[in-house]
Parts: sequence; C-alpha cells; structure tokens
Amino acid sequence: MTDHSRRRFLKGASIAMSGLALGAGTGAASSAENQRFLVDLTAVDRSDVPNDVEIIHDVSEVDLLAARGDPSSVPGAASTMPEVTAHQDDNGPAIEHGGPKANNHNFDGTASNTELQWDKRVQDVGDLTDKPDDEQTVHDTTKGAGTRIAVVDSGVYDAHPDLEDVVNDELSENFTTDRYDWRPNGAGSHGTHVAGIIAGTNSNDGPDGGILGTAPETEIVSHRIFSGVKGEGAYLGDVIAALVSAADKGCDAANFSVGYGVAPTDESWVPIVREAYRRFTAYAREKGMVFVNSAGNSGANMTPEETISLPTEVEGTFGVSATGPIGCGWGSNHDDNEEKWLTGDRLEEPTTQPAFYTNYGDAVDVSAAGGNADLDVIGTGVPWYNDLVFSSIYTTDENGDTVAGYGWKAGTSMAAPQVAGAVALVRSLRPDASVDEVESLIQETASDAEEGETYHGAGHLDLERLVTAAE
Repeated sequence: MTDHSRRRFLKGASIAMSGLALGAGTGAASSAENQRFLVDLTAVDRSDVPNDVEIIHDVSEVDLLAARGDPSSVPGAASTMPEVTAHQDDNGPAIEHGGPKANNHNFDGTASNTELQWDKRVQDVGDLTDKPDDEQTVHDTTKGAGTRIAVVDSGVYDAHPDLEDVVNDELSENFTTDRYDWRPNGAGSHGTHVAGIIAGTNSNDGPDGGILGTAPETEIVSHRIFSGVKGEGAYLGDVIAALVSAADKGCDAANFSVGYGVAPTDESWVPIVREAYRRFTAYAREKGMVFVNSAGNSGANMTPEETISLPTEVEGTFGVSATGPIGCGWGSNHDDNEEKWLTGDRLEEPTTQPAFYTNYGDAVDVSAAGGNADLDVIGTGVPWYNDLVFSSIYTTDENGDTVAGYGWKAGTSMAAPQVAGAVALVRSLRPDASVDEVESLIQETASDAEEGETYHGAGHLDLERLVTAAE
C-alpha cells in the first residue's frame, strides 16, 4: 500500500479541495455606501450608528452588529471592521463520492446502507443491519432524547426519510440575506450529511434501509449560513449571529464545519475573526452550549506562533481532528468473511489512523471518524470510497426535483458531528452537566491512539466508555 503522507497531499492531489478563499470587506455591492461590515459596540454607542446604516444582524450579546452601508459614517476609527467571508470548501469535505455502491463486499450482494457505516459499527452505536453479535450497544443506554444540536451549515434537507421529524422547523432559521428558508435551497448537501451523522434514524423502509446517527433521538436545529449563489461564502456576521442564536435557543452543542484556512498570524483579517469567535465562545459557555468545530483539512500542524487555523485555535472551541481506515472491504488484507467486514477487521490501516488531510497540533481536543482515502487507488476500480463516511445527502434530478439519497464524504467536517452527537448522548444522561464537565467526560473517556496527542489530542472518541461514565 502507499504512504498516505500529508506532504504528498499538499504537493497536489486530484481531489476536490479548494485553497484559502477569503474576502475582507467584500459584499454583494462594491460601492463605499453599500458595503457589508461589522460594528464593534465596545468602541461605539449603538445610538451613534446612523439610521441609514442597515443592521442585518443585531448580535449585541457579543457587542457586534452586522451592517450594510457606509462604514465611514460610523464615528470612531476603531468602531468598524471589514467583513470576512469563508467558503465551505475551506473546511468542508476533503473528498467525496456520490456514485453507486460496490456489490463485492461479501457473498450476499450489494451492502445495505448501515453495513457501509464503519464509523458507527466500530463504536457499537446501535442495532445495525446484520450486526454480528448481540452485545449491548450505546443506544441501549441512550439515544440522545431530550437534547438539541444546532447544525450551522448549508441547511438540512428534512424530507430525507432518515431525517423526518428530526429537524425543529420552528427554531430552524436562515441567516443569509437570500429570500429562502433554512433548508439547503441550492447550498449543497453538506449540512444534510452532517445531520445524518448526528441524528439519522435509520427509518428508510426501502430494500437497502437507512443510515443511523450517533444520537437519533436528539433534535436538530438547522441554521443556514450559506446561500445557493455559486462562489458566495459565509459572512462572519451571519455566522456569529447564527451561533449566538443557537446558544440562545438552548442548544446543547453547535456543530460547525466552516473555517478560514491556515494562514500566517500576521494576516490583517486574523484579529477580526479571532476576536469575534472569542466573544462568541465565552457567551456560548455561559449559556451552556458546547462549540464543536472541525479542525480543518489542510494537513497542517496548527502552530499559533506562526500560523493559525480559526476558529479551532480560539479558546473555548472544542477542536476535532479526523481519522479513517484504509481498505474497508477491499485491499490486500480484505477477507470476504461477513463478520470481519462488519467489525472493521482486515484493514490496511485502522479506523483510528489520522486522515491524510486532517489538521493536527495543540488545538485538537479529540479525534473522531472523518474518513480516509488511499489517493493512489482512486480510479482503479476498487471501492476506495468505502473508507469515507457514509451518510444522508440529496440530489437534484433532471426535472429539478430534490431526491433523497446517500453518499460518501470525508473531512474533519464529518469528524466534528461524531462529537456533536456524543454531546447529545452525555446531556441526555446528565442534563445539568456544564460545558466543562461535558468536554472533560469526552476527553477522559477517549481511547489512546498510536500517534498520540499531536493527532488525537486527549485521544480518540469512545462512545461506549463515554456513556458508561456518564450514567
């Protein structure tokens, strides 16, 4: 097998992953009188903001306003900050596959959907199709009932059979300035995939069944921060408003899979982004909400002295790196034995192997399943995509209709929702646990992994140990 080195990836792999795509002070209009910008309420009185400045979001809980107009009309040189945008691909899936399933995983034909969920099987999450033993599962203890998780992302397609009755449509909200609701509306299936990892109910009664989430009885609040406009990113003001609102709505965790790339610490936009998230994380912790953030897909060592990955490195953020197997149902070690397939045996690399793309370093609190890939076998006919994370998606047919489906994605975006689901499990057992207590439980019960703290932080997420400790 090949060496799955980050160096080789960074030199250039034929994978859909964008580089840094930021805009400072960019907006829908370019005139000085109609710019998007932020107002810092610690530097100017709200009453001094002119009436002709449009307030898009009032986030005075963290002393910020997201505004549009002429920033020079607001008194005080330090009272306004340029908007910063981040594109989903900066911290979205590093790799994905939406094609048909292979039919050669064992002797009984095409795999059922849950058979492809190695991430749930290795954690003994629930009673999955053809599960080869009768031991107790995580879901025998809790399925996350009574909890609420915000998915701050591209929207959630709630008509998916595994997400019906999961999304709270009254609390869900669109934080962009487009005219649509909180569903994807052309913004992509990233948020739907994430929601399935957290809360998929395995309710599809079709021949292949559905997919199962970590906490299928939790409630999802969809906060959409991306629009369907091609190339348009998420404005910082929209993002902070969405995150603060999630805390105000009593969410136990906010799952966040958006980043700003890895950049030198002296970039002009870094203090703006860092300060906005610093204020938010302090507020979220006061409100009892865990902020779960994907560590990023640049394959970089996060070293705050020289480079920074935001918001992962902001104090109060729970950063998650990604791991994944190589050779799940294929490879030189593959065995057609059904039990070995289902239990993740006969792998080239274990499910705890750091993914080729994951960021790593001091800002990682734990690692979790995000998917992996052997870049050299893509296109050779083997089902390499089995090593990615399988979850709910949607597609659009030739008539423009939305169709529920399933697909593979990999990225720290897929690792973070594993932890967000874990927060739901803990809070269902300990509703009054503080943010510090929840985070400590997840870290203290994490399993040791070979590569140590650099890639895994306190360790690799271990749901069985977690729910046992939380009982």
